[in-house]
Amino acid sequence: MGNPVRVQTQISSSGRVLTFPSRQKIANDLDYLAASLHARHSLMAEGERLENLSHIRSLSEFFRTIYPETELTEVLDFQRLLLSELIIELAGFRTYVSGPGADLIDWMLVRFQIENVKVLMRAYMTKRPMEEVEKHLVPLPKELALDIQKLAEAQSLIDFIRLLPKGFLRDTMIEALEIYSDNGRPFFFEAMLDCCYFQGLVARTNQITSEDNEIIRPIINQEIDIFHLMLISRGRFHYNIAPEMLKPLHVAGTRIPKRLFATMLNDADLLTSAGRIGRRILDIEPSVLGTEASTTIDIAALERLAWRRFFRLASLAFRKSHMGLGAIIGYIGLRQVEVANLITISEGIRSGMAPESIRKRLIPQSIMEGMHV
Repeated sequence: MGNPVRVQTQISSSGRVLTFPSRQKIANDLDYLAASLHARHSLMAEGERLENLSHIRSLSEFFRTIYPETELTEVLDFQRLLLSELIIELAGFRTYVSGPGADLIDWMLVRFQIENVKVLMRAYMTKRPMEEVEKHLVPLPKELALDIQKLAEAQSLIDFIRLLPKGFLRDTMIEALEIYSDNGRPFFFEAMLDCCYFQGLVARTNQITSEDNEIIRPIINQEIDIFHLMLISRGRFHYNIAPEMLKPLHVAGTRIPKRLFATMLNDADLLTSAGRIGRRILDIEPSVLGTEASTTIDIAALERLAWRRFFRLASLAFRKSHMGLGAIIGYIGLRQVEVANLITISEGIRSGMAPESIRKRLIPQSIMEGMHV
């Protein structure tokens, strides 16, 4: 994988909170940072390097290949380390960026806080013991830390919500409780949190100056439209959730407007629904994933093709914006894909999957790869 940009960190005794030593802010000193990112990008797990990793048959060898200086033995520890390093990188970028760019990166870090809330909420709803849950939490910068112990001791969903930090987290969960009061499934609360996060992402992207905005916006739109696609493919057609329950989760400002989203939710099958997006969020027509004799479509393959476009847009931004904010956001997108693929490989090795089967589950990095489903 190559070493990511390192930012000195200290981990609290609980192991759940990363604290960053104070450093003099180098506002907008992007030249040094961009040069460093390009050097590290050359070492990422992409292309042939990723292909070779998918052929490793033992977890110990895989862990040593990615982290030769560690002695990892558990998949969860490996995955947690991957995510922790990504968080450290994002937090470190704030040293070099100011203004709207820093606000955008700050908000991207909030995504990891939301993921921890999801883990804790699922634990509350399923009554899982805290010692099991802690393995799935990632360390957060101090300003995003949650009161894990109190949340774990919540006696009701209302108590859980009241124990969340004041602001958007608590407000979003209250709104979700009001809208979905008759359905206690975690799906709706998690989707509402995602929706709120993406709305914040759009708002902060809108504050970026025009040149950087043109480079960054396609990446942001693609990630949000993948969320829209998953609501349709999994929420509507896999879990058979009524369209009216999914409509409030739409995020305005992307390539799938509200009216199109509503139409897709009401289609008879996923192939018809996916056909409406055309080249909006895919680089090929989704019909290639179907057959003449059936209206079914491989949901995972469809989503991988959407992530393939995300990868392409991130790569384009990274190359096009050599020394700007676009290079940073493009790099973050590439790292997201890298982390997702490394997690997929670790899960595949753990379950004893054949290398070819693992490769098919990776986010494809070419159109031809994406069509091998």
